[in-house]
Amino acid sequence: MKVLIATDGGKHSEAALQAVRMLNLQEIEEIRIISVVDMSVPLAIDVYAGYLPSTAEIEEAARENAKNIVQSATQKVLEIAPNINVTSEVLIGSPESSIVETAEQMKADLIIVGSHSYNRWERLLLGSVSDSVVHHAPCSVLVVKTQK
Repeated sequence: MKVLIATDGGKHSEAALQAVRMLNLQEIEEIRIISVVDMSVPLAIDVYAGYLPSTAEIEEAARENAKNIVQSATQKVLEIAPNINVTSEVLIGSPESSIVETAEQMKADLIIVGSHSYNRWERLLLGSVSDSVVHHAPCSVLVVKTQK
């Protein structure tokens, strides 16, 4: 079985990592952990504050943060499943598309994502990565919910 875990480093993603404990580890041959840097998200920057960072600087900082997130996630998963091949990757783009495309490329059997548990209005305004992944994934999706 090949498992894809998508993480953004938040508490919902932490719950997704811990969901590995629910799986039959003897059946898993590979776990890939990804974090997606979405540069299309508008940033709240005060242009009157003085220094305005370049897009390249912002992207580099976002990549570095995502790299730290996947490294930490990899360590946590290896503590749970030390004998499994665990890889990680930082991607740039739309989280929904990147997760689904990665699952297709690796021929994943399962995707694990955390849910932010948005209410109806938050979902309308912010969108829902997990909802989009559920509807477009080529395989089963485990959406892990946490307490608000």
